[in-house]
Amino acid sequence: MSLTLTGPVRLRGVTRRYGTRAALDGVDLDLRPGVTGLLGRNGAGKTTLMRCLATDLDPTSGEVRLLGRDPGRTSERTEIRRRLGYLPQNPDFYPHFTAFALLDYMAVLKELGGRRARHDEVRRVLRQVGLYDRRHSRVRRLSGGMRQRLALASALMGDPDLLLLDEPTVGLDPEQRIRFRNLVSHLATRSTVVLSTHQIEDVAALCGHIVCLDGGRVVFDGAPGDLVDRARGHVWEGTGDPGTGLTSWRLPDGRHRVLTPETAGAPGPSFTAVEPTLEDAYLLLIGVSGTEGR
Repeated sequence: MSLTLTGPVRLRGVTRRYGTRAALDGVDLDLRPGVTGLLGRNGAGKTTLMRCLATDLDPTSGEVRLLGRDPGRTSERTEIRRRLGYLPQNPDFYPHFTAFALLDYMAVLKELGGRRARHDEVRRVLRQVGLYDRRHSRVRRLSGGMRQRLALASALMGDPDLLLLDEPTVGLDPEQRIRFRNLVSHLATRSTVVLSTHQIEDVAALCGHIVCLDGGRVVFDGAPGDLVDRARGHVWEGTGDPGTGLTSWRLPDGRHRVLTPETAGAPGPSFTAVEPTLEDAYLLLIGVSGTEGR
């Protein structure tokens, strides 16, 4: 099958198996510039998909095109990697390097030019993530949040056309997360960003497009507002026992917020339909069940 390219990322029938288990099962995707949020419970296939997009993992079957190139061809894969930034879920750095030396080493691997150009780029990304004043600190002496920002700086080097961020806000405090959101919003005006996260508030703040995976399959691919629309009429608040088998939690004022499936109505006469959030819609989509305290 020959792919007609319509965006920087195009997948057709992508499957990745580990033995008999399919971590990805026939994934079709088209991603364009802007921020795409990748959601799914643990084991849904998010990290496997990110590794395929990062050219770190080959699919078992299916076709992938990234930035107009075929990562299955060695020469084209090299070109993709020059234009790609990747922050993996658990970045592992050399602890005895300084922050500056580590990023300089990464810049060499990415072939970012001569010494002066590399150093200018290292300084630029350190300033972007707020670590310039710690540039001479050893990695082992940085806090967990600082190491996460250092990993983000590594992904940002070379001003990538495709930026893949797997759980990027882990370890960041609220101020750092706001700074991260501003940075990603700016990058998305000229790049394609894929953000894999469990933090629904980051997706709501940043993403104009959402892809939800469940069991290795795409179960939603569209705008956040379209997902929220699906949840209208299925989110309730009220007093009393919401019953068993429903997703619910107790609010600070003592009432309960309850999510009901499409075939169910109000959980009780004291409950009133309320406006759903993106988190409500996501929980309904993946079928989370169970009641708080039960």
